[in-house]
Amino acid sequence: MIRSFQVGDGPALAAAWTAAAPADPISYQRFRDLFLLDRNFDAAGLQVAVINDQVVGAAYAVRRLIAVDADDLEPASGWIPFFFVHPEYRGRGLGRELLSAAMDWLRSHGRSEVYFSSYTPNYFLPGLDAARYPTAARLLAELGFERGYDAVAMDRSLVGYAIPDEVRKRIDALTAEGYSFGTPSGDELTALIAIAGAEFNPDWARAIREGVVSGLPLDRIVVARDPSGAILGWAMHGTYEAVIDRFGPFGVLPASRGTGLGKVLLHLTLERMVAAGAHSAWFLWTGEKSAAGQLYLKTGFDITRTFTILRAPLVPDGGKE
Repeated sequence: MIRSFQVGDGPALAAAWTAAAPADPISYQRFRDLFLLDRNFDAAGLQVAVINDQVVGAAYAVRRLIAVDADDLEPASGWIPFFFVHPEYRGRGLGRELLSAAMDWLRSHGRSEVYFSSYTPNYFLPGLDAARYPTAARLLAELGFERGYDAVAMDRSLVGYAIPDEVRKRIDALTAEGYSFGTPSGDELTALIAIAGAEFNPDWARAIREGVVSGLPLDRIVVARDPSGAILGWAMHGTYEAVIDRFGPFGVLPASRGTGLGKVLLHLTLERMVAAGAHSAWFLWTGEKSAAGQLYLKTGFDITRTFTILRAPLVPDGGKE
């Protein structure tokens, strides 16, 4: 039976997820916080497969009830952040049924396109790791999902890390010119959040704001200021779920790129991560060919996973375009 989420399903969903994807397990608390307590959660969109009173799979469909930015609810778009089937119940078409039910639910709410799985604010992985889940990739393709773009996750060991001498010299040179680097004050957060939202990504602004309100220590943020004191960029860690090893978000205003500010901010943040007890630095989502992606690679980060962001049309009758 495919039905919508019911109170009491949560722990069984987390357990079935972990059985289905042991390389990407999830605890019930994390499942609850990321999905059930998401501000756009609608129980009717979480499709659950049940056999003999046992939860054996799920597919989660979500649409915006609260806008990321201003009043844009992205009325044409929906997302499927995850789906899974317990390994003991595969081969019965449950994955297809679950995904179809999730897509039908989005279609019933007037959505004309669906993305897997690039939903913000809460996503578990930014897209499909086709290398790890080839069967899922084939099923999504059969249901009309096509590649939009790729994102890469990167990691870097911090064992024995120290800021390179060349970066130290650049810090000294910039400081001599009147630039400054350090922890933002409480009032400076207003400028930082405004820059993050207007110049980069509204979801970054949300993440900074909610992180600080939830207790993120300000010393996990490093800002760069010009000689007048205006913020030109920042880097941080521990923003998401208070995981100190998780780096980001990170950005430098376009007019200040090419000055070395990005490299300085990255290394100052890595130094603070080591001081906070982090053993490594990692993040889930960047473009390999982007300026930031190239900086990470030059700083010793390695690509650990590649995710494909997929999109499918949702035509009104459920057919294909």
